[in-house]
Amino acid sequence: MSEDSEDFIFQQEGAPPHWQRDVRRFLNESLPQRWIGRVGKEDLALQFWPPRSPDLTSCDFFLWGFVKDAVYVPSLPTTLNDLKNRITTAVNSVTQDILLRV
Repeated sequence: MSEDSEDFIFQQEGAPPHWQRDVRRFLNESLPQRWIGRVGKEDLALQFWPPRSPDLTSCDFFLWGFVKDAVYVPSLPTTLNDLKNRITTAVNSVTQDILLRV
């Protein structure tokens, strides 16, 4: 795993392929206490994803729309670097207060 693995938490839903033992072993070794998903007794997840729970998260119903609204405003990005900078700026503009209200 890359050296920046402390900068994020990996989240997955409880789909059967993601529940496979090899996948969980990889996550336990690569991202201990840095992933959210269905877990077994020995798993090192930060939080478990309950079976049959809805797949909608704050990212699904808020973040992606917020970022798109901030990125795709006239004049539209014309280069890959411009697009990356706009995405980074949009994500960095999400404050703790915004997250608490979501």
